[in-house]
Amino acid sequence: MLQIAFAKAVLPKSGVLVVPVPEGGELAGLAAALDKALDGLLGRAMEAASFTGKKGQSANLLAPGAGLKRVLLVGTGKVDAFTPKLAEELGGTVQAALTKEAEALVLADKLTPQLAAHVALGARLRSYRFDKYRTTEKEDEKPKLASFKILSAAAAKAEAAYVPLAAVAEGVELTRNLVTEPANELYPEEFANRTEALKKLGLKVEIFDKKDLEKLGFGSLLCVGWGSARDSRMVVMQWFGASGAAQPDGKKTKKLKDPVAFIGKGVTFDTGGISIKPAAGMEDMKWDMAGAGAVTGLMAALAGRKAKVDAVGLIGLVENMPSGTAIRPGDVVKSYSGQTIEVLNTDAEGRLVLADVLYYAQERFAPKYMVNLATLTGAIIVGLGHEYAGLFSNNDELADKLIAAGQATGEGLWRMPLAPLGESYDKNLNSDIADVKNIGGGRAGGSITAAQFLQRFVNGKPWAHLDIAGMAWAGKDTAVTPKGATAFGVRLLDQFVKDNFEK
Repeated sequence: MLQIAFAKAVLPKSGVLVVPVPEGGELAGLAAALDKALDGLLGRAMEAASFTGKKGQSANLLAPGAGLKRVLLVGTGKVDAFTPKLAEELGGTVQAALTKEAEALVLADKLTPQLAAHVALGARLRSYRFDKYRTTEKEDEKPKLASFKILSAAAAKAEAAYVPLAAVAEGVELTRNLVTEPANELYPEEFANRTEALKKLGLKVEIFDKKDLEKLGFGSLLCVGWGSARDSRMVVMQWFGASGAAQPDGKKTKKLKDPVAFIGKGVTFDTGGISIKPAAGMEDMKWDMAGAGAVTGLMAALAGRKAKVDAVGLIGLVENMPSGTAIRPGDVVKSYSGQTIEVLNTDAEGRLVLADVLYYAQERFAPKYMVNLATLTGAIIVGLGHEYAGLFSNNDELADKLIAAGQATGEGLWRMPLAPLGESYDKNLNSDIADVKNIGGGRAGGSITAAQFLQRFVNGKPWAHLDIAGMAWAGKDTAVTPKGATAFGVRLLDQFVKDNFEK
């Protein structure tokens, strides 16, 4: 793991130094002092490279003098537009550029402590690697950057500002680890068992096994796992950040007060069941549990930074496999809500899992808001690509708050239609023999009819569905996310909580 440190802002006498430069190319503070010590070398190099400090620009000086091994000039754009999000991108860009160095020193004497902390967060997020199963990688192929030190005019304040951000980073890393694991290592029981470790953060964790779920009447969730040798699970994670710690008092246990509920789809592997998927690309279906992974990481982040909110995370964990015991197209099951569901396509399984967990969440916890995350449909990728997650909500206020949090963190949401705005979409779900069928009338509008199905199980409770199918896995590196599992939703929902529940 990349070690983050903060130190007093003084010019180092050796090492690799990163110099952020605002648009306009004006060197100030320690950057100006360094330029003077180098007899104007920085200014001349900037002029020769046409470097003006625009966002995305960089200039690299090797062995510049004054004992330094390297100086990396990085453009930060306009001073008044340098947000925490851009500070994170700066940190991530620097980390990626210096992976072969042992240590990076960043001049941050002109940044506020908060912005300096976000630079550090960006570097940590970008440094993530999943090395658990690497056994033959050569030493010279591994990244060497082990230390990332911020030189701040208010180092103590910057370090204090970083503490809660580090907790969020740990939540992101937890989610990325879960999503990256292969399905033979991470199956419903194992996923559930790993959540037990969150108790040390102060979370109350309950695990419901197959017998528990049968007793509750979770017919919709359980039917997805009928064909698997791995039994299904549900996990409930409670954080008592506003009402006090979750400590049993004799036979009484403190209850959450007006919590916000987060629900995640956790299909640890999805073959499609009897409605089996094509072989090409099926290996990607190990991350069909990214919604549950994000909820788990979010709850770890909230507890880790001791967020002043009452929150509950619920995840439904199943494996969707074809076998002689698998659910068949045309079968009818009874959900926890009492509604019967005609299952016409066993590859539309995530909504079956969420139907029971959503209804249970609102019945047991009466949350102020419910937000679910799911890699629910390929159709959302057709509509939005890999730039936005689809947002479906029955509540304008909730939708606006989520969109704002997405803009602040760079985890973008795009709002999609939902009944009553699109009443005809809902009618497509009417079954001839049951209360509802699990797919609409064809491929058209697939992400919308999936959301309509979920809406039938929320009873008008303020709710949002985030279809993250296009955002859970990155095919290439971005500023703060290396190729692979993104943990999309963890930072977004942490920001949503921070903005709306902790003022």
